[in-house]
Amino acid sequence: MQPAFSVIFLTTLLGAGQGLFLALYAVELLTRLGWLAPVEPRFFVIGAVLVLLMLVLGLVASTFHLGRPERGWRAAARWRTSWLSREVIVLPLVMTAVFAYGAAHATGWTPAAGPAWTAPTVLIGAAAALLVLALFVCTGMIYACVKFLQEWATPLTVLNYFLLGLASGTTLAAAYAALAAPALAAPFGQAALLLTVVALISRAASLLRNGRLRPVSTLQTAIGIKHPRIVQISQGFMGGSFNTREFFHGRSRQLLRSVKWVFLLLAFAVPALLLAIGLLGAVPAAFAAAFVCQYVGLLAERWFFFAQANHPQNLYYQAIA
Repeated sequence: MQPAFSVIFLTTLLGAGQGLFLALYAVELLTRLGWLAPVEPRFFVIGAVLVLLMLVLGLVASTFHLGRPERGWRAAARWRTSWLSREVIVLPLVMTAVFAYGAAHATGWTPAAGPAWTAPTVLIGAAAALLVLALFVCTGMIYACVKFLQEWATPLTVLNYFLLGLASGTTLAAAYAALAAPALAAPFGQAALLLTVVALISRAASLLRNGRLRPVSTLQTAIGIKHPRIVQISQGFMGGSFNTREFFHGRSRQLLRSVKWVFLLLAFAVPALLLAIGLLGAVPAAFAAAFVCQYVGLLAERWFFFAQANHPQNLYYQAIA
């Protein structure tokens, strides 16, 4: 498939924002349980603003993928059958819930009496967390439900979207905490390191799976001829077309292999090293460097994710006389 940079930025920005919110909410729950020292409300307010910034940037990036942006609202019309429509519906709900969560902390909206679990920030945060999880599922299922693209049609697609978003969001939380709440930098850094390793294992599993795939369709099955050797000498179009542009990237296999190793290094190995440096040496800048490096690596990972998917129509349109 042809990677669209608008979608690449959309999915990576949304994932980091969603992961950041889950990290913030986890801190609030742990403080309510007494496992972490209380945190100033301002930390959650600014954190919610950062989450909204990531979500808004992702939403803006998505508009560049629309042929007619003014008709973008119609994408929600098929919510009964389309995961894309469900994503379009859930995303603004997530943004609304995150805004309400930050506003509740900013206004100090806390009951004078009653269990800590009845605090509005906890309840609003729980609703927002459920919506965030739903958004992860919707985004991943947009691709996992495409049965004829074998590289995507696996539960690992949804799992990777979730784990990569959670890892990058927690790394961002560590960088943010290093500036706003230094006591939380180490817990966030440890969680980010663990999640980066888990995400690497999950992504490596999908790479191994996809490396063993064999095309279901062949030239023989496409034209109904069983001869073992069929040579295609014409593409069907002498010039370009929608099919040749959108369903094949035109890059060499060598480039794909190079991009794969680049994202494995930048999204996993180097950030893990920087997070370890930040934890062992108490270097706050290492957390920020880890997030920047990891995000660049995730851009390469998402490009590879789209480019690796081999559309069956390429059996016909890739051959050029």
